[in-house]
Amino acid sequence: MTKMDFDFKEEHVSEILHMDDAGDWYEAMMEMFPEYEITNKNRVAGFLAQTAHESANYKVLSENLNYSAKALDAIFGKYFKRAGRDAKEYHRQPEKIANVIYANRMDNGNTASGDGWRYRGGGILQLTGKYNYTKFGAACQKSSVDATVYVRTPKGAIESACWFWATNDINIWCDTDDIVSMTKRINGGTIGLADRKKHYIHALEVLGGEYR
Repeated sequence: MTKMDFDFKEEHVSEILHMDDAGDWYEAMMEMFPEYEITNKNRVAGFLAQTAHESANYKVLSENLNYSAKALDAIFGKYFKRAGRDAKEYHRQPEKIANVIYANRMDNGNTASGDGWRYRGGGILQLTGKYNYTKFGAACQKSSVDATVYVRTPKGAIESACWFWATNDINIWCDTDDIVSMTKRINGGTIGLADRKKHYIHALEVLGGEYR
């Protein structure tokens, strides 16, 4: 079995993620990282930097959909204002909002199916949509519904992020310190690039690596 290429410690995780008790997260990483070849300093730094940015240092494991009516029209206008849907009826109602904005895509059913809420973003890389939960669930012998619960646990959050990481070949970008390509694979663009870079350089420093 593949092993870590360096002495990766719980203290590293605590320092990088600003976390007092990193025990459960560290155990999950030590179990999952070798399975997905996230074993050298650059790959671990890349994983921790990107997932820390996406999850506010592992504090947010469920997508926050608590939007005001004004925000819904501004951010999701195609589903509300431009679709003739009154955003005031959805003001600060995350479940109703999810069932609208995620309906009929990513293998989700219609608004009445509840799939939008059921398969909302979860884990440290915000796995979203029935399609992705089904694929991930199959990879870890779970149903799509069971996977939605699993990704909100430390082990499930790490495994789902590792699965996404491997599916998108992100290790190759870590090996060349290519933060832009890592970010595009995860984000689809470069939102938060400066913060991701700051996290990456800090993580490498803590792990004893060098940013090239």
